[in-house]
Amino acid sequence: MLHRHLSEIFQLLSTCEASAFLFVGTVSAPEDGTAAFLLEKYLSPSRDELLERLLQCDVVVYNISENATPQLLEEATWAITSLHAEMQNFKSRKMFILISTVMTWAMTKPQSSVNVLLTEEEFRRRRPHPNFKNHNNLEKLVLKLGRGKKSKLSGYVVGSGLQYGKGESLFHYFFKVSWLMQSPEVPLFGEGTNYIPMIHIYDLARVIQNIIELRPKSKYILAVDDSKNTLEDIVKMISNSLGPGKIKKVPEQEAIAMKAFTPEEMEYLNINLRLDAFIIKDTFSLTWTSESGIVENMETIVEEYKDTRQLLPIRICLVGPPSVGKTTVSEKLCNHYQIHHIKLKEVIEEKITQLVTSSCMFQKDMVNGSDSVSGEGAAAAHKQLDNINTSMNMNAGRLEDHLLFDILQEKLNSKPCSNQGFVLDGFPKTYEQAKMIFTGQDSEDQDLTVKRPVYNKTITPEHVIALDASDDFLIKRVQGLPEAVAQKMRYTQDDFPSRLMRYRQLSTAEETLLDYFDELEIHPERIGTNLKKITEMVGIPKNYGLSPEEQEEEDRKKEEERKQNLAAEATEKKHRNEAALAEMVAQYEEWQKNLSEVKKQEGERMEAQSLPLRNYLMKYVMPSLTEAMLECSKIKPDDPVDFLVFLSVYHHIITHQ
Repeated sequence: MLHRHLSEIFQLLSTCEASAFLFVGTVSAPEDGTAAFLLEKYLSPSRDELLERLLQCDVVVYNISENATPQLLEEATWAITSLHAEMQNFKSRKMFILISTVMTWAMTKPQSSVNVLLTEEEFRRRRPHPNFKNHNNLEKLVLKLGRGKKSKLSGYVVGSGLQYGKGESLFHYFFKVSWLMQSPEVPLFGEGTNYIPMIHIYDLARVIQNIIELRPKSKYILAVDDSKNTLEDIVKMISNSLGPGKIKKVPEQEAIAMKAFTPEEMEYLNINLRLDAFIIKDTFSLTWTSESGIVENMETIVEEYKDTRQLLPIRICLVGPPSVGKTTVSEKLCNHYQIHHIKLKEVIEEKITQLVTSSCMFQKDMVNGSDSVSGEGAAAAHKQLDNINTSMNMNAGRLEDHLLFDILQEKLNSKPCSNQGFVLDGFPKTYEQAKMIFTGQDSEDQDLTVKRPVYNKTITPEHVIALDASDDFLIKRVQGLPEAVAQKMRYTQDDFPSRLMRYRQLSTAEETLLDYFDELEIHPERIGTNLKKITEMVGIPKNYGLSPEEQEEEDRKKEEERKQNLAAEATEKKHRNEAALAEMVAQYEEWQKNLSEVKKQEGERMEAQSLPLRNYLMKYVMPSLTEAMLECSKIKPDDPVDFLVFLSVYHHIITHQ
């Protein structure tokens, strides 16, 4: 079987009854790791190579349902035409399945104003969106060339609804914005009143499986689920399940300006059709993943989305003695993993601010005589605020544990913490506190034979890190702090020793905080403040990382830093070269000075050595040589040199006899 960009679909088929099939296919990139189930895969084969492989396959599937390029449409047209031309040479029947799109129905009007549903029976009436006429022409070609009882080539067209499941495809933007929780409202582009035919990617795979196995008489098959959801229904449910729970309608053109969608993608999202797929209901044997649609199955879809994109929350609890550096390490971990820093004092202040706002709304409604649903929530907030104020007044500004734990649990269960994760900074402190916060609601009904206690897995930290240092180190660290900082953090000489002693006492209690996590088999790691060791233990970030704009800014900063480093290195190298040159010049000057001194000393030595020879020559040689030269000037011989030598030697002999 050959497929074109159908990883998810055929990955499912490879694990079900259809696993008897052998899959070969083309891939869009050599590093594509999503097609591990393929027997063979090819990267951009030539037409001759591709036709050779097509002829070896029993089933050929082309997917033009979403973001199909003109090249792919042209290739699919060539493929069905070439197979039809070779049909007489087939040794057995072959099947060509074209996964097309409901966009070829986009302009089709219902025949009756009473029944607005369109079915496969009306496929000959379908009218495509103006930009999907080539899709429609290809559908007609497949149905035409695959026609005939005696034909060895069967052609099927699957009119696929907009696909969802796994990575969420066209709807990914709404899922991402909701998951990130960076905006209080998820944007809905346009009115959102249009009905969108859809199908889960796994259900589409099962439709294809049934076509292969059953070879139905109907050659055109709609693949849509039973949902009749509008775009607004879908975005609202995504926001409620994953995000802030609110949507905001914005002009449609904003989608392009915000780079949320391309114009081509907006064409899909603007479709307005209600389709009824009776063939897959009445003829096929489907084990549906999402028969009732994305809205009804959003909880499962969200889990698939998180798992596919590895958007898994990272939950960390960081504990340790005062002044060990918990807050500093927590901030670094939050920055590295893009998760939320949970500091108890700030959580309480945030909750009180929120309750004060809601309480003011309640009092305003009371004055105006309003009795709305939102007023009920404001009334509850007003009551909770009263309870908090009463508790703090009765306990010298401290909250009772049950109120404190309620506030903390609400924060840990919030969408940002559920989506991305958190670092609990220095809390809880005791076994009992941890038990009250993290113990599951059904712990009272727990089977006594189960040794491990029940706990709330959605808010319980999966990594517990205990930082530590010696008392001497901590005391010296505190003593080095400015007085204003020490007072603000309660690290003064009056406060700090008692706080440190209290921590040491809790650490040696019969049941400690770390014992609680050990019982849950979440074994704490006792390490120093080495961030690298902590990140190695926790693992890689599991989120979207930087946005394209943030990545561009990060790359710009790295490039600027690289240039600065290069400039610094060049300057340093220049300074080193200048210093080396100056040293060489100094050494050369010193060498020249030493050389002059050596030459001077050598001259003096030579002069001292030559003095006896000079005296000898003046006494014994020069007189004879002088007489010889005078005699030579008188006689004027032919060879004066030989004559001088002769007279000098003769005179020397006579003188010494």
